[in-house]
Amino acid sequence: MSETRTVQDRIATWFLTTLKLDVPSADTDLFESGVLDSMAFVELLLNLERTFGLKVAVEEAALADNVFSVLMGDDVDARRNWIQRNAKDARFLDV
Repeated sequence: MSETRTVQDRIATWFLTTLKLDVPSADTDLFESGVLDSMAFVELLLNLERTFGLKVAVEEAALADNVFSVLMGDDVDARRNWIQRNAKDARFLDV
């Protein structure tokens, strides 16, 4: 858990120093709250790549956007279908 906390602290520090944004918690929806726009998201991805050695392919980002839209959208049937199809692959749940 402390490693997770350290990563969250590093990302929060990056938001504060680079974007001059104080993110209240790791659970804050940065898009919904208007804190993060698409350009800031790209900056965040680039920083994560540099800092942690992550590589996010454009295809993965597009897939993530699609999944986000399904899970956060208004179409309840699409959300239910996605959850039912993918529930067997769930690991490391923190509920």
